[in-house]
Amino acid sequence: QVQLVESGGGLVQAGGSLKLSCAASGIIFRLNVMSWYRQAPGKQRELVAGITVSGSTNYADAVKGRFTISRDNAKNTLYLQMNSLKPEDTAVYYCSALRSVRSWGQGTQVTVSS
Repeated sequence: QVQLVESGGGLVQAGGSLKLSCAASGIIFRLNVMSWYRQAPGKQRELVAGITVSGSTNYADAVKGRFTISRDNAKNTLYLQMNSLKPEDTAVYYCSALRSVRSWGQGTQVTVSS
């Protein structure tokens, strides 16, 4: 059974930082493309950042230069370091794993106050 468990969300002031983690089980983590998505109230879920099996990364334009995605295959864990946070980054952040099928975590709330 696939489990993706996000943690590290919370309330932070604009300009602050948070680091999200996603602990994976039930999958061969190192063979999965891993991603972070987010969904703000009233908006569609959108890709924030992704990291391939080989470690290549991609980012949404809105977060380039502020967010960093990384993975630790030994710990089966995905990370998202978020710096210089803005109120518009407020959303539920979801971890996603993709190999033959896509799996989702339950999400963690990030709230950035102005």
